Amino acid sequence: MGMDQVALEAALHDAEQRLQAAVRAGDAQELDRLLDDRVIYTGPDGSTMTKEEDLGAHRSRALAVEVFDQQDLHVTVVDSTGITRVLARLEGTAGGHPFKARLRYTRTWIHADGSWRVLAAHASAVPDLG
Repeated sequence: MGMDQVALEAALHDAEQRLQAAVRAGDAQELDRLLDDRVIYTGPDGSTMTKEEDLGAHRSRALAVEVFDQQDLHVTVVDSTGITRVLARLEGTAGGHPFKARLRYTRTWIHADGSWRVLAAHASAVPDLG
């Protein structure tokens, strides 16, 4: 594993943390930088969202995530493609209703122009163990 690989993995780890912080802050500008224009997000219920829909939900605060507590993170890099797998506990409001969820995210990232961007994301609900 060359230094390039290590540097790419470190940068992807950082990008994932920045993404989580942007979700917590409702920072649509930072999300705009971290999401590829072609990104599709698939939610736990199977519904899909485009980048504009996702950014719109954060801008309008229709989706407000107060807690994004990362419990586990795995980072994989193959050439200019990256995968992050995250287990997290979330709390916030969606469409005016409070929610609490434990979710496992799988995000596919592409590295271009010196930065990582999310091309696809999927979240699955994880039943609470306990």
